[in-house]
Amino acid sequence: MISTSGYGPVLIIACMALVTLLARFGGVFIMGLIPLNRRIEGFINGMAGSVLIAVLVPIALQADAGGRLALLATGALMLWLKQPMPAIALGIAVAALYRAL
Repeated sequence: MISTSGYGPVLIIACMALVTLLARFGGVFIMGLIPLNRRIEGFINGMAGSVLIAVLVPIALQADAGGRLALLATGALMLWLKQPMPAIALGIAVAALYRAL
């Protein structure tokens, strides 16, 4: 077992980063072997939205009012601008401002 004192947390983070990197490179390698057609592209696009919903719904159900307001602001700006970075920045700002007040 890895200790959580000293360099233990750094080692844990490095291991998680390595696993993530290998999973991403492995996915790129495997997808390089599969010919892309409309059906495969539709699956990939649909999967991205499904993963996002699977992550956001539990957060929305367990979040406080600031978290829910941030999700609402993020979703609204995302629908309007169709750009994730400004929407995420707004969500963070809304949550921080709500919790600071």
